[in-house]
Amino acid sequence: MKPLRSLAIALQFLTRLPVTVDPCPTPQEMGQSVLFYPAVGALIGALLAAFSVLASYLGASSSLSGMLILSLWVGVTGALHLDGLADTVDAFAAGKGDRERTLQLMKDPHSGPFAVVSLILVLLLKAAALTTLDARLAPGFLLLPPLLGRTALPILFLTTPYVRPGGLGHALSEHLPRGPVWVVCTMTLASVLVGFGRPGIATLAIAAATALWLHHRLMVRLRGTTGDTAGALVELVETATVVTLALVAHN
Repeated sequence: MKPLRSLAIALQFLTRLPVTVDPCPTPQEMGQSVLFYPAVGALIGALLAAFSVLASYLGASSSLSGMLILSLWVGVTGALHLDGLADTVDAFAAGKGDRERTLQLMKDPHSGPFAVVSLILVLLLKAAALTTLDARLAPGFLLLPPLLGRTALPILFLTTPYVRPGGLGHALSEHLPRGPVWVVCTMTLASVLVGFGRPGIATLAIAAATALWLHHRLMVRLRGTTGDTAGALVELVETATVVTLALVAHN
C-alpha cells in the first residue's frame, strides 16, 4: 500500500483537514493507516505551534492566544474525540457497573449532565494550560499533547480487545500491522524523550499513567475498548499532558 494514501486516510479519519481519499478505503487500508496516527498528531501539533507564533506576532494577549489555539485545536479535529469522551463518561456514569448497559448507553446520541460537565472541565483545563504555555514556553512544546494522544491510540488497539464486532474501530484493530505499529510508536516515544528534555519525560510519564489507568478501567468494565473510549483516551492524554507542560516546563 502507498504510504501517501495511508497518510491521507489517517488525516481524513482523524482531522477535518480538506483531504479526500478516493476510492473509499478498504478495512485493510484503514488498518494500515494506523501507522500514521503519530504523524497526524505531530501535524496537528505543528499547526498549533505555528498559530501560536502568529498570534504572538499579531500581539494577542496570552489569554486570547490560548483560546484561539484551543479553538483551532477543536476545529482541526472536528471535536471527534470530545464526542467520544462525552459518550464514554455518560455511559460509565449511568451504566452503574453493568457491561451491556454501558455499551448500550454509548450508542445514545444525547448528552447527559456527566458528559456536559466532562467536556467543560476538559476544555477549561486545556484553555488554562494553553494560556500559561503561550506565556512561558517555546511553541514547539505544543507538538507534544496531540502527538502523544495519537500515539496512545495505536497502543490502545494493540493492547486492548475491540468489543464491537463489525464497526470501524474493529476494522482498525483487526487489520493494523502490529509489528510495524509497535516500531513506529516506540520510535515516537523515544524521540519525545530525546528531543524535549525534562518536560518531555514528565509528559510521557503522565501520558503513560493516564493511558494505563484508562486501560484498567476499560478492562474492568467492558473487557475491551470501543471507538468512543478510544476518543476518550485521546482527550484525556492530551489534557493531562498539556496541563503537565504548563506545570513543569520552566520549574
